Amino acid sequence: MAHFAKLGINSKVIGVSVVNDDDCKNADGIEDETVGIQFLENIHGWPLWKRTSYNTTVNTHKLGGTPFRKNYAGIGYTYDEDRDAFIPPKTFASWVLDETTCVWKAPVTYPSVEEYGDPAKRYYISWDETNTRWIAEDQETPTGNFRWDASASAWVAL
Repeated sequence: MAHFAKLGINSKVIGVSVVNDDDCKNADGIEDETVGIQFLENIHGWPLWKRTSYNTTVNTHKLGGTPFRKNYAGIGYTYDEDRDAFIPPKTFASWVLDETTCVWKAPVTYPSVEEYGDPAKRYYISWDETNTRWIAEDQETPTGNFRWDASASAWVAL
């Protein structure tokens, strides 16, 4: 099955449709994006479509194939013609676009320590946009009681 993103104003994805592979084949029996687009335009009367790959995320193909347009399109994503990529909505104002994966990244690397204690328990990690840092709560005292110190690669009590 082929997937196509329906594009609206400013190339925002406003829907995703599935098309049978046979409905995307040209006269020579080869899959062709323009044939799939024409098929959808005939059905929906909408001219703006781009093919997207269900198996592509962060510029990696889940099944080991060739990534296609960096990310599988979802409603609210934007198609960037210059990058030929689908870009998700920006998560936080301070985050920047990773040009290789076309996903938004925090200005501070995600913590490398996600567990504590014996037996191991997971921290509840979240982004603190006001202070542009990662914070965590442990399972015993869930009060946002740690901040990530990237230079020491350690959690520090608040």
